[in-house]
Amino acid sequence: MFVDVAKIKIKAGDGGNGAVSFRREKYVAAGGPDGGDGGKGGNIVFQADSNLSTLADFRYKRKYTAENGQPGGGGKCFGRNGQDLVILVPNGTLVKEAETGRLLADVTGDAPCVVAKGGRGGWGNSHFATATRQAPRFAKSGLPGESLDVQLELKLLADVGLLGFPNVGKSTLVSVVSEARPKIANYHFTTITPVLGVVRMGEGSSFVMADIPGLIEGAGEGVGLGHQFLRHVERCRLLVHILDVAGSEGRDPIEDFEAINKELAVYSPALAARPQIVAGNKTDLATPEQIARVKEYVNQKGWEYYSICAPIAEGTKELIDRVAAVLHTLPPVATFTPDPVPQAEADVAGRRFTVRAENGVYHVEAEWLKKIMSTIDPDDYESLQYFQRVLHASGIIDALLQAGCTDGDTVVIYEMEFDYVS
Repeated sequence: MFVDVAKIKIKAGDGGNGAVSFRREKYVAAGGPDGGDGGKGGNIVFQADSNLSTLADFRYKRKYTAENGQPGGGGKCFGRNGQDLVILVPNGTLVKEAETGRLLADVTGDAPCVVAKGGRGGWGNSHFATATRQAPRFAKSGLPGESLDVQLELKLLADVGLLGFPNVGKSTLVSVVSEARPKIANYHFTTITPVLGVVRMGEGSSFVMADIPGLIEGAGEGVGLGHQFLRHVERCRLLVHILDVAGSEGRDPIEDFEAINKELAVYSPALAARPQIVAGNKTDLATPEQIARVKEYVNQKGWEYYSICAPIAEGTKELIDRVAAVLHTLPPVATFTPDPVPQAEADVAGRRFTVRAENGVYHVEAEWLKKIMSTIDPDDYESLQYFQRVLHASGIIDALLQAGCTDGDTVVIYEMEFDYVS
């Protein structure tokens, strides 16, 4: 089953909490705090795998979670870092944020792509010891790992993309010049999934050719299978446009040529500007006048033209030799640059909260606060001072004031309730 789009949820590991511990040994007076730091949460990493060709595996598993960092221990023992979760995808997969469509990574080549970062580990209480605060009874909680809903889109890595209406001979050409064996039959939409074929030119030289199915008039707006598969020609360096010069389907090849190029421009102007070579197929069914008419029209438009009869490999060698020569002059397969992270989102990553007022009581909700509150000792003054600094630094105190909170008003943060004092 060919699947080229999938939606999944990824969650990087949370950082481990710092430890609250004190050194207690015989004959060691006032050993002091020795709580260790928590480990870092594991990242979510995407890695290209050449053995995969579709995203079908993601139809059955949709949630991926990396390992959490371990909490720190006594004796200044650091918690173990969580292991990264490596997700294998086909080469050429784009990872996008599902909600906004922002491009997070282009998984192309051998380099792994970190898409969601694990949370930092929290500090143990040994970090908070000072000359005046020699026995801190609090530690820092680990930060949560990034959590995202992402959409995976496969854009095939091919040097050459074959364009043309159904039944013009694209699959036949691929089967003749490469080792690919697509299904070939005399009806429209025989090919319903993209077909890749490796064309070997000798002396270790080769290139990848892709048969893109379903291109008809209106493909740019989703008619036929075109909108579904046009994405697979976006990386192609060169386009080969196949025409039925004999008009055996009752269509005019010149009108077909203009219609397909129009759909390319609708879908992507950059794709329409890609270099093209035109191949007039089914010459065994065409008259010399029909061939000459198409060739003259294509040449006038500035494109190169080659006459072929794909089933008997007539003219295919000349076409493929020219394709290989042109590819040597073109830049490598296109890659996509991830979109920058908006600054506003980067500043508040992992620190989101809400403040709402109900009957004079101000409720604060923030998932990341839960782990911090679990390390706070309400009976310890220094611990409460640390919690107050967290509320100030995160902007919660400012948000309470903007919401109208004044001295004496009640503030509720999950299980903790207190009166606000400026």
